[in-house]
Amino acid sequence: MEDNREYEMPDLLDLDELDEEALKKESEEVLQVRLLNSENAVFSRTEGGFLALKTGDKEYDRVGVYLTFPLTNPEEFISIRESDEKAKEIGLIQNLSDLKKEEQEMIREQVRLRYFMPVIRKVMDVKDEYGYAYWHVQTDFGACRFTTHMGGDAVINLGEARYQVTDIDGNRYELPDLYALSVMERKKLDLFI
Repeated sequence: MEDNREYEMPDLLDLDELDEEALKKESEEVLQVRLLNSENAVFSRTEGGFLALKTGDKEYDRVGVYLTFPLTNPEEFISIRESDEKAKEIGLIQNLSDLKKEEQEMIREQVRLRYFMPVIRKVMDVKDEYGYAYWHVQTDFGACRFTTHMGGDAVINLGEARYQVTDIDGNRYELPDLYALSVMERKKLDLFI
């Protein structure tokens, strides 16, 4: 049986309803870089331990701290963003020293939480099986076992003898100086570095 009824497609985008001025204003806000410093921003800690911000006539109950250059310049060009899923940028701290000492410490605390990266001090064992590497290491936070993919970008050279190791869950570990390890430890890493 053939159905001869006509269906009307709903109008998903009504061009008359688009507010061009609002879109233009939002675009300008996104492209504008706002530098935050001790003259125009006040950071505070909330009761729950989060970071709050007051800048101009706006107050944010909770903000996120993101490093633009986390490995090379962790105290410069720090992005402060809204805490929702969009993480819209509120402003940029050009240099952490542009803030008061107590605010600097609050920012550093948030950075340590977001960019937690234990330092590998000793390599007890590394085995590879079925395309994975199984690590047993001693870090500055104690003994740790984790798994990485073989090959790819699980182990990244950060320059000189410094490496970053990322496990299959996205956790990062720093190996600050390969040559600070013993010869036997370095031999265990031959396949991976």
